[in-house]
Amino acid sequence: MKLEEQLKNLPDLSGRPAVALETTVLTHGMPYPQNVECALACEDMIRKAGAEPYTIGILDGEIKIGLSKDEIEALGQNHSAIKVSRKDLPYCIAEGLTGSTTVAATMILANLAHIRVFGTGGIGGVHRGFNETMDVSADLNEFARTPVNVVCAGPKAILDIPRTLEYLETQGVSVIGYQTKNMPLFYTRTSDYKLDLSADSALDIAKMIHIGDELGLNQGNLIVNPIPEEYSIDYDWMNERIEEALKMMEKDHIKGKAVTPYLLDKLVGLTQGKSLVSNIALIKNNAYVAGLIAKELHNLKK
Repeated sequence: MKLEEQLKNLPDLSGRPAVALETTVLTHGMPYPQNVECALACEDMIRKAGAEPYTIGILDGEIKIGLSKDEIEALGQNHSAIKVSRKDLPYCIAEGLTGSTTVAATMILANLAHIRVFGTGGIGGVHRGFNETMDVSADLNEFARTPVNVVCAGPKAILDIPRTLEYLETQGVSVIGYQTKNMPLFYTRTSDYKLDLSADSALDIAKMIHIGDELGLNQGNLIVNPIPEEYSIDYDWMNERIEEALKMMEKDHIKGKAVTPYLLDKLVGLTQGKSLVSNIALIKNNAYVAGLIAKELHNLKK
């Protein structure tokens, strides 16, 4: 199908309490079958919150807003799917490839369907060793470009957190703590990094989003939601494993978009599976909160 036809046929979800979900977690974030189980559970959590889930991906060059259960199952077992960020979208579609969407690409495609809220695990950011690699995720720039609001458990713990926060500040991106005044660090519920903005309810966050829309800011907000306490991992213990994984990455000469999947995979082994259990728990929790926010935002815009 030509792109013009694809865009014409995309659903207009502006009048619905819709939540976008990414697919990189299916192909590059978790092993099978946990990846598929997690993706379907996230959809259920969004429905439980009173909203509608739309898992986004690209199948044989066709943009999909709302993958079916069978499509999620197939993508979860597809070892040739490419990881698609902003720069990869034209290539993947033009070549008729199958691709899983990162945070940045999911935001772009969600915006085409007028989806305003997106639930994910963690965002990309400034990588450790930035002075040598200059490695900064495209996710960070997307917040300032695209009016989709992302609920996550903070930047992935493998990143340089202070530089990531400073980069977001420079881009003018609001980082809003959901029922927290400290930045959660993905696997870890809290940290010493204080947040300037926080909200106690989904309604409060929806009001901020709505006012930003009325002001014409035309950008996304980052809502950080701490991992459930029973799944939180001690920061120092986890950081030791991250440092070990980083050494393995350097030894194996891993670079670019392969860095995050490589590190997440190594951490599963180094933590005896704890990181995977926590990853699944935090993603499901974020999907639920995203659903709550989408429902409240929908009610405000009626």
